[in-house]
Amino acid sequence: MTLTIWVDDWQIQCCGETFAPGDVVSWNLLEADPEDYVGVVGDERATGIDFREEHHGQEGEHTPTSLEVLTITEVHCRYAVPPDSATNVQGPVPGTTELVPVSEANGWAESRPDISFAGYLVTARPTKTEV
Repeated sequence: MTLTIWVDDWQIQCCGETFAPGDVVSWNLLEADPEDYVGVVGDERATGIDFREEHHGQEGEHTPTSLEVLTITEVHCRYAVPPDSATNVQGPVPGTTELVPVSEANGWAESRPDISFAGYLVTARPTKTEV
């Protein structure tokens, strides 16, 4: 079984560890709501995200899952205030996503013109059958 996991840029920058394909990681996984990722990766890719990795929460709230990392893709997109917004809060601009396959994730990505690094799409497989 292969899983697709969203890893927020700020989660790994804050308290995550660098990882690469072939590494075995122990992550706290929470079910992903595809609606949370539609603006960043589009409808089709968002529905394929199974879990999100979570470093924060109450002690004992999450049970770590052992996973072998298969692939890592940086996700970049443009952010702007939506035209119909009543606030100045920026959100992802649909259709501006750029996916960049990488050989390592450390929370920091090379700067790209007119877009921002948002996080990683990681494919992995459980090393145990507990997911």
